[in-house]
Amino acid sequence: MSLRLLPYGDDAVLVELDDLPAVLGYHAALIAAALPGVTELVPAARTVLVRFDPARTTVPSVRTALAAVTPAAADASTGPLVDIDVVYDGLDLAALAIELDTDPAEVVARHTAPTYTVAFCGFTPGFGYLVGGDPWLRVPRLATPRPRVPAGSVAVADVFSAVYPTATPGGWRLLGRTAQAMWDPTRQPPALLAPGTRVRFRSVPA
Repeated sequence: MSLRLLPYGDDAVLVELDDLPAVLGYHAALIAAALPGVTELVPAARTVLVRFDPARTTVPSVRTALAAVTPAAADASTGPLVDIDVVYDGLDLAALAIELDTDPAEVVARHTAPTYTVAFCGFTPGFGYLVGGDPWLRVPRLATPRPRVPAGSVAVADVFSAVYPTATPGGWRLLGRTAQAMWDPTRQPPALLAPGTRVRFRSVPA
């Protein structure tokens, strides 16, 4: 695994890694290491932003500690487990089943079988990019995004699954919907899903 430590102001270091599996393993190792002075870890597709308290440590000390971290296994998350109940009646479910030469029931069975991990968050508040799904369901985004995807829509695109926290434009394939709120400003924390959270989808009747 290659690792680049990039400057990011006076209170952070940006760690650039090879790919998403490397990010998952490195992020898990950072959580376990609990480095002195580190206040926040922000993973993305190929980077982890490491914020620290300058009153407790320094950039050189943090860089030295980060370089010494040994990545964990990419599937080593022990984060909290969240079950999400889904009505699988999405706009793209039938078409996706035809594309995969199967029926909607198998698509649902394959989507609900794994336990996913939130790799990182982005796009809009509360939007978690979930990995660990069945590779058989790896499909591209729609060629033309929809101008409005309803909040609670459960969707897949490329290697990821996700739940849209709010109504936004989007090009992911819609498999179903959930009534559970991914983002609630009155809740602490507002986001239901955070990096490292484990997720299971459960099929429920409409």
